[in-house]
Amino acid sequence: MPLSSADFAAIWLTLKLASLTTAILLVVGTPIALWLAHTPSKWRGPVGAVVALPLVLPPTVIGFYLLLAMGPHGFLGQLTQSLGLGTLTFSFSGLVIGSVIYSMPFVVQPLQNAFTAIGKRPLEVAATLRANPLDTFFCVMLPLARPGFVTAAILGFAHTVGEFGVVLMIGGNIPEKTRVVSVQIYDHVEALEYAQAHWLAGAMLVFSFLVLLALYSSRRSPTQWS
Repeated sequence: MPLSSADFAAIWLTLKLASLTTAILLVVGTPIALWLAHTPSKWRGPVGAVVALPLVLPPTVIGFYLLLAMGPHGFLGQLTQSLGLGTLTFSFSGLVIGSVIYSMPFVVQPLQNAFTAIGKRPLEVAATLRANPLDTFFCVMLPLARPGFVTAAILGFAHTVGEFGVVLMIGGNIPEKTRVVSVQIYDHVEALEYAQAHWLAGAMLVFSFLVLLALYSSRRSPTQWS
């Protein structure tokens, strides 16, 4: 059989991690993107730079500092231990936190661009009709920004699937708990199991192509969103 039970377990864990991370990022990233798109605050630049840091920092750097923060002597580790939750390192919960931070710019930036492209005119019209902020967001901004949400979801999911450095630093290599596809491929290569590595790597290659195809197809015609 080309794929072993360990391979399928890694695939399932990866899909679970990517789905949960994307859902969290869409909820958390939307208000951040909305604020960045419309605020005149002087903090817009620093906040935008912090959000975009994972784009330029090596994954091992992010993983290293998250490992320290979540460890028994870090502030997050001490907090979770005081709550009786233990530490987040080498756990699925730790992977989720690390993935949310690492993939954040891939969700926030498309949303920010979508909100910026809407402009102020639709918001002004909604205000003249006495729409409250929630109605304005859900009935005006959300439909107009739908292409941005599609792009953000696709990129956030795909980027999480392809993680290696961050998840390895935070989660290690625990079967059925923190061993995702990228780590499983690395294990196969280390063990000189090139056939199994080919199957998983090939699946990742096909997946990446389909993600990009879906992304570019969604941008094909702006009229499809009308």
